Amino acid sequence: MTIAALEALTFGLGRLVEAAGNAGHRLCLLTGDRDVYRHELAHLDPGALDIVDVDPDDTAACAAALAALPDLKGLINSTDTWGVPGADLAAKFGLPGPDPSAVRLLRDKSRVRALLHERGLSRSGTVDVPADVSAAANILRTVGLPAVLKDSAGTSSRNVWPVRDERQLRTALAEASQRAFKGRLFAERFFSGPVYSAETLGWEGETRLLGVLSRQMSPEPSVREEAAAFPVAFPHAELALIEDWVGRVLAAAGHDNGFAHVEFVLTADGPELVEINRRIGGALVGEALCRALGTNVYDAMVDVALGRRPALLDAVVGPGAPDALNSPPTGRRSAGPATAFVLVYPDCPGTLTGWTGLDGLSAFPGSPEWYPTAVPGRRVEHLNDQRGCTGILLAEGDTAELALHRALSAAGSIRPTVVADDRG
Repeated sequence: MTIAALEALTFGLGRLVEAAGNAGHRLCLLTGDRDVYRHELAHLDPGALDIVDVDPDDTAACAAALAALPDLKGLINSTDTWGVPGADLAAKFGLPGPDPSAVRLLRDKSRVRALLHERGLSRSGTVDVPADVSAAANILRTVGLPAVLKDSAGTSSRNVWPVRDERQLRTALAEASQRAFKGRLFAERFFSGPVYSAETLGWEGETRLLGVLSRQMSPEPSVREEAAAFPVAFPHAELALIEDWVGRVLAAAGHDNGFAHVEFVLTADGPELVEINRRIGGALVGEALCRALGTNVYDAMVDVALGRRPALLDAVVGPGAPDALNSPPTGRRSAGPATAFVLVYPDCPGTLTGWTGLDGLSAFPGSPEWYPTAVPGRRVEHLNDQRGCTGILLAEGDTAELALHRALSAAGSIRPTVVADDRG
């Protein structure tokens, strides 16, 4: 029996292969670029999974590839980019899966914000605007300042502009006029405060908070992610408030089954949504969940793909995660270690030739591990978003705070070496 995956996140493929095997199935990955998974594939036994090379944007080709698989029982789609075609294909083959219309809604950040504002779950409305300086007056009138401009279907923090005054607004619109968008440009209110993400799992409308991930962002005007740690030790009352809020947000948005990665700003007046991703968190969030909970959480991803209640839900007690993650701010009890990871960027654009410092990681506490996201020879151009990341450093600790200190220390010793060229 086969479970197929229409692309996957960069990390976690090995965990997913194991989870499929635990359920008595073989995993088949449909991908347009095996190189994305080079780190994961290098750590898997040859033949651990089947791989079909296919253009993930060619729905007909993907359908033909799925039709050729033996005894197909489920289709996993853990990415934002191919969420909609994945839902359509699951429906086409009569496989368990989300309502395609709900997936289309979640892929439209402007529609989600407008819906939450209408339901009283956000203080901000939204306005779609042309990518042109002429839109400034409309944004000032309907949204005001500070504001943030976004691609309605953007990923990896691409095409996001926080603006605090009219000069920044006009500069951002001028830059937007030169960009290609996956969706369309829109504006919403900018909310001040630290950014977190709620990692949740749901089934038939029941939502459990597995824990909260901290997210360290770069200084404005860039909005790239710099570091993260899991699980954040909130006081019980605040954790319960976050769990209640995220449950109402997901219900309003129509996400009732599977993982969700809900980014939010914790403002002085409570949480405000950044975006909803109907998947497990990217980068090393899945690994962080596995370690903290002491289990392979990808088993739950397979359960959902097979149309059955995830066993992980019944191992979680509320509010939040199990006692492993429910702890007072002064301490933490855990089934496994807390983790933190730091994204490592070069100082300038150019061609990556390698890294210095990797051979010294064993001297640092926290069992630091290096997860490369680029290979020597690749040109690094976009340093203002996650496309510029060359690798991720992960470290462990008894608390998320200690893990973050260790990860930052170890990552500080790593330096990507880049050779600038005429375009640099």
